[in-house]
Amino acid sequence: MKSEMTQADFSKGKVWKNIISQSVPLIFAQLVLMLYNIVDRIYIGHLKEEGSMALTGVGLAFPITTLIAAFTYLFGTGGAPLFSMARGAKEEEKAEKILGQVVMLLTVSSVILFALLYIFRVKILYLFGAGDDSIGYADSYLRIYLFGTLFSMFATGLNSFINAQGFPKIGMGTIVIGAVFNIILDPVFIYLFNLKVEGAAIATVISQFMSFVWVLYFFFSKKNMYKIKMKNMIPNWSLIKKISTLGLAGCIMQATNCTVQIVCNKTLNMYGGDLYVGIMTVINSVREILSLPASCVGGGSQPILSYNYGARRFDRVKSGIKFTTFLATSYMLVAWIIVIIIPHAFMSIFTKDVKMIELGTTSLRLYFFGFFFMALQFSAQSTFTALGCAKRAVFFSIFRKVIIVVPLTLWLPTIGLGVKGVFLAEPISNAIGSTASFVTMWFTLYRKLPDTKLSDDNCNQ
Repeated sequence: MKSEMTQADFSKGKVWKNIISQSVPLIFAQLVLMLYNIVDRIYIGHLKEEGSMALTGVGLAFPITTLIAAFTYLFGTGGAPLFSMARGAKEEEKAEKILGQVVMLLTVSSVILFALLYIFRVKILYLFGAGDDSIGYADSYLRIYLFGTLFSMFATGLNSFINAQGFPKIGMGTIVIGAVFNIILDPVFIYLFNLKVEGAAIATVISQFMSFVWVLYFFFSKKNMYKIKMKNMIPNWSLIKKISTLGLAGCIMQATNCTVQIVCNKTLNMYGGDLYVGIMTVINSVREILSLPASCVGGGSQPILSYNYGARRFDRVKSGIKFTTFLATSYMLVAWIIVIIIPHAFMSIFTKDVKMIELGTTSLRLYFFGFFFMALQFSAQSTFTALGCAKRAVFFSIFRKVIIVVPLTLWLPTIGLGVKGVFLAEPISNAIGSTASFVTMWFTLYRKLPDTKLSDDNCNQ
C-alpha cells in the first residue's frame, strides 16, 4: 500500500490511459465483488433436490439487497464526484469535509435500514412475490444477510473515495479480500456445516466485514491524505443536499432496479410460478456479470472527467466521453453475440435442473436482445454524474426503468405473451431509454464543453 500513496493528477497523461488505469482494476474489483452473491447462487443452485427452490428464495431477497445498494449509491456516488472536483480545484479541506459527511450518512442510513428491514422482512418478502414454497428459503437467507448492512455500505460507499484519489489497486483490494473469504467460506458453511441457505448468508456477512476492515485501515493510515474526522461528521446540510442531489441518479438506478425486480417476480409468479422466478434469478446474475466491464468503464471514467472538469480541461473531458462510449459499446456488442450463440452454457453454471435450463435458454435470448444499447446508458449516466448534472441523470434512470420497463412488464403478458412478455420488456427499454439518454447527453453537454464551464443552469441542478 505504501508504494501507491501518491495523489493522482488526472489532468496529465493520455486521457484513455487514465481511464483504462482506473477501469481495469475497477472491473476486476467489481467482478470479484459479484462473487459475494454469484458464488452463493451457484452453490445454492446445485444443492440436491432443493436447489431450484432455494435459488428462487435467494432471488426473492434481491430487491432488498438492491435497496441497500441504492442508499449506498446515494451517498457514495454522490460524494465521490464532489470529492474529485474539490481535489481538482485544490480545495483539500473541502474534500476531507465531503468524506466526513459521507461517512456520517452511511452510518446513520445503515442502522435505520437494518432495523426496518429486519423487523418487517417476512411481510416485505411476501409483498415482493414470495410464495409459500419459497418464503422459508428467502427468510433464512435475508435474516442473516441483513447483519452485514453496515459492513456492506461502508465497503462499497467509501471505496469510491479510494478510487477517486487514484488508488484503484487499493480499491480492488477492498473487494478481493471480501470475495476470497466468501469463496472459501461458502462451501464450508453450506456443505461442510450443512447450513445450506443460512450458510451462504453467514459467509457473505463475514466477507463483508473483512472488506469493511480493509477500508477503515486505509482511511486511518498515516500515509492517507484524507482522514475520517469527527468534526467533519457533524451534519452540514448544504453539503448533504449536494451529495444527495448528485447521488440521486445512482440511488434511483438501484431503486428502479429494485422496483423492476419486484414487478418481475410478482408477474412471473402469476404467469409461470416459482420456477420462472428462479430463472430470472439466473438471468439477473448473467446480466450482472456481462454488463460489468462496460459499467466499470463508465465508473472508471468518472474521476477523470470530474477532475478535468474541475481543472477546466474541457478538451480532455470530451476525449474521455468519446473513448468511454466507444470502448463500452464495442465490448457489449461482443457480449451480446456470445449470449445469443450459447445461452445454455450460462444457465448450466447456476443449475443442473433440466427444465430450468430448457426454459431459461429461451428466456435468456429474449432478455438479452439488443443488449449493446446499455453501453449508451452507461456512458451518458457516467457523464451526467461526473459533471454534476444530477437532474438529467435522475430523469433517465427513471425513464428507462419505471416509465418503460414496469408498464411493459405488466402489459405484455396480458396480450398473449405470458412470461415471454416479462423478458421482452428489458430489451425494448434498453433500445428506447439508452438511446434517449445518450442523445441528450451528447447535444446538451458534450457539444457545449469546448467553450466555457457549464453553469448550474446548463446542468439543471
